[in-house]
Formats: sequence, C-alpha cells, structure tokens
Amino acid sequence: MSLDSLKSAIPDYAKDLKLNLGSVIGNSDLPAQRLWGTVLATAIASRSPIVLRELEPEAKANLTPEAYTAAKSAAAIMAMNNVFYRTRHLLSDHEYGTLRAGLRMNVIGNPGVDKVDFELWSFAVSAINGCGMCLDSHEQVLRKAGLDRETVQEAFKIAAVIQAVGATLDAEAVLAG
Repeated sequence: MSLDSLKSAIPDYAKDLKLNLGSVIGNSDLPAQRLWGTVLATAIASRSPIVLRELEPEAKANLTPEAYTAAKSAAAIMAMNNVFYRTRHLLSDHEYGTLRAGLRMNVIGNPGVDKVDFELWSFAVSAINGCGMCLDSHEQVLRKAGLDRETVQEAFKIAAVIQAVGATLDAEAVLAG
C-alpha cells in the first residue's frame, strides 16, 4: 500500500488528479514532518477509506510517533471545530458569536509537536471542511510565524488533491459495486 498504488487506482478520466497527487507529495518543498502530517491529516479529513488506507503507512513511516498522533489529533479537533465555527459564522444571528463555545480544545495549546506544524495541518483540514473562519484564523497564525504564502498554499493544494482523489476513488468503488 503506497502512494504509487493509490495513483495507479485513479481512473484515466482523472489523469490530472494522478499527476497532481504525484506532484504535491513527490515534489513538495515542505520538510518531511510538515508534508506527511499534512498528508495524514487531510487523508483522514477526506473520509475516504481508500485514500487513508493507501497513504497512512507511508505517513507513519515518515513521522515520529508524536507527529503521527498530532496529525490525527489535528484532523479530529478540526472535524469538531470546523462544524462549530462554520455554523456560528453562517448563522444570521451574530449573537452566537458572543457565546462561550464550551468545547474542549486542549490539543491546540499542547499538540506534542511544533505548533506551526500543527497549525498547518489544522489549516489543511479546515480547507477540506470548508470553514472560512478557521482558515483565516490558522492562516494568520502561520503567516505571523513566518510561513510564506507559497508554503501555506502548498498545504491547501495537498488538501484539494487528496480530497478530489478520495471523492473520485470512492465514487468508482460505488459504481463498480
């Protein structure tokens, strides 16, 4: 199970996805921990069993145990936060924004890895989950920490491609069913 087997499973009509998957992972300028943490967190966020099954072993091999756990934590906490903050933002009644969230988010304060890495993974998951408020918040933290726009964009390119590959392969599995 690997990136290569995932690419080979992509149908011909989605050749661009196959090329993009190889490019965003294989030609990334991100350090290994940032890259593979982003890959793992977004594979989880994609909700695609095929994508997760194929990419998780390679991610695990390229991450420390702490980073592996932190990437999974980023996907988990953002699954909650993205729904909560997206809903709060979309509601016409802005008074909800003044209410205390009352949700535990301790992992954000102490993720067990470099906070910039965790923020990047959280940002990428937020791109998949479509929470503009979370995207803005994480992007601001990343930019203040010194990451350039190209690096931030690399994270959401990975998210976009992994999400698209998951949607395509999951649809093919159902259609072949």
